Amino acid sequence: MVHPLSRKLAAEYLGSLLLAALVIGSGIAAQRLSPGDTGLQLMENAAATAAGLFAIILIFGPVSGAHFNPVVSFVDAALGGLPWRHALAYLPVQVAGCVSGAVLANLMFSTTAVSISTTHRATVAHGLSEVVATVGLVLVIFSLTRSGRADKAPAAVGAYIGAAYWFTSSTSFANPAITVGRMFSDSFAGIAPASAPLFITAQVVGGGLALLLVRTLYPATVARQAAVVPRETVT
Repeated sequence: MVHPLSRKLAAEYLGSLLLAALVIGSGIAAQRLSPGDTGLQLMENAAATAAGLFAIILIFGPVSGAHFNPVVSFVDAALGGLPWRHALAYLPVQVAGCVSGAVLANLMFSTTAVSISTTHRATVAHGLSEVVATVGLVLVIFSLTRSGRADKAPAAVGAYIGAAYWFTSSTSFANPAITVGRMFSDSFAGIAPASAPLFITAQVVGGGLALLLVRTLYPATVARQAAVVPRETVT
């Protein structure tokens, strides 16, 4: 089904809002439930994010593709799956949704609606982690969609992000929109504004590298491959 752009934008806004509320809200809950135990806090935050991401992709995927991430939208446009004007329209909506989700999470836990994060994360290790996290996320999404396994994407994306919380030192933001959103909550999941430019730059670099890898590993979608008549069948 082809949906109008207005409906897609609504889905991207709501999905981004829920994503930020999920990540930040579960971070606040983990911080309160397990004070003094950072490892347990991370486990709780990662588990909630992985499960919730699976659900919200199922909700909004059929409408907008469930990107919630400018890097994913622009890679999709570069691969011909999304019109560029749609990708450009998605970006501000995704950012606005993530900021709204941060405010919502703060309010749900009776904190100030907007509290600027003081968690500094700008190190070389964190930047490298964001490149790796973003490359992995984009590869998971487009390896499945371009090989006819798009129905497995919700579970695979949730599983990857849940794992990437642990194998990257940055805890795998992998998304410029959520990076901006997480600046607005001074909580376990927050990021100081001064650290955000490094994260966003690393995510853009990761998206570019992933685009090259997708084009190399999956040069054509299953649909395009099926449309090509093998040479030996021509009579």
